[in-house]
Amino acid sequence: MVRKDSESSCSSDDSHQAEDYTLANDAIVTKYGVAAEITNAALKAVIAAVKEGAVVGELCDLGDKFILERTSKLYKKEKGLTKGIAMPTCISVDNCICHFSPLRSEAPVVLKNGQVVKIDLGTHIDGLIATAAHTVVVGASKTNKVTGKIADLIRGTYDALEVAVRSLRPDTQNMDITKNIDRVAAEYGVTPIENMVSHQLERNEIDGEKQIIQNPGEKQRSEVEKVKIEKHEAYAIDILFSTGPGKSKDLDTRTTVFKKNESVQYQLKMKASRVFYTELNKVHGPMPFSLRGFEEEVKAKMGVVECEKYGLLSGYPVLYEKEGEFVAQFKATVLVMPNGLLKITGLPLETEVYESEATLKDPELVTIFKSALKPKKKKDAAAKKDAPAAAAAPAAAKKA
Repeated sequence: MVRKDSESSCSSDDSHQAEDYTLANDAIVTKYGVAAEITNAALKAVIAAVKEGAVVGELCDLGDKFILERTSKLYKKEKGLTKGIAMPTCISVDNCICHFSPLRSEAPVVLKNGQVVKIDLGTHIDGLIATAAHTVVVGASKTNKVTGKIADLIRGTYDALEVAVRSLRPDTQNMDITKNIDRVAAEYGVTPIENMVSHQLERNEIDGEKQIIQNPGEKQRSEVEKVKIEKHEAYAIDILFSTGPGKSKDLDTRTTVFKKNESVQYQLKMKASRVFYTELNKVHGPMPFSLRGFEEEVKAKMGVVECEKYGLLSGYPVLYEKEGEFVAQFKATVLVMPNGLLKITGLPLETEVYESEATLKDPELVTIFKSALKPKKKKDAAAKKDAPAAAAAPAAAKKA
């Protein structure tokens, strides 16, 4: 029922449960790095294929197959270790905000020059997740630059990501990062999509306990738990800005991306549902997956209904901004380490392609934006300061 090129993403067996999966373990940091390298490479491959005439569904296939092929070659000797897709490739265009991964039976969506394309995907190694997202404009290049409101949108969203990442210091309050994200949007004259959340990443859990919300409504502002960032935590910082009002809507586009609810137990009644659930559990485990990845689409569409109805699965709905507006997204995975921040996923923006007249002016935001991910140690700074004097001493002695 499942496509043959799908590697297992299910959770590792009990032999791995005793292992230290915190970032204090160098082996875990290494696995995060391996997952991140694949994610970044997959993102580059999909971006390279974004052009006029490209079909969105085929781009989704490209990203997913890239991740599966790369992960299938790794850690073959580690029994019980799982690897594969942590977030299926989603390609959301123009005012579509997120989670668009169309079924093969649906009418193809073909890209046109000038469209704003968001690419979101992720990889895991042994349940350790590295996700990323990037935004490009179809047909844009150094000789065909993007200007105006779309350039403002893309530069503003990217700069907000960089500010948010650099705000992710130990003992920082999550709501302070929220304020920084919203302030960057104001500087560029764009709007954060309301109530979008960046999550802490935990093993086999893409939506971890701690959250950083952007542009919260009054209800969400009071509901989001106020927490501090701590050392040895991992986060997926996900920024989505809009040229419009920043309100997301569900326009009845079919939901195709789902994730298991590990806490829910229910005895499925339909055979199709049981077969579907068994297969997804075996292949994807706790990771999000797309119905697009199933060979027998009709059976997958039948099986998912009962699973979702009784809470075994949660859907990632396809959301939209107001028609005629544009949405940009940039996402990076960041490890909060004792010696600074490790930004392990996320690609640099081609600033020579996106020319915005807007820029960061707030002194505090500029300072954060320019700050190093790994601050230099005071001893190193003092050593450099003393270096000229140390070099001058031998010279003075020689003259004497």
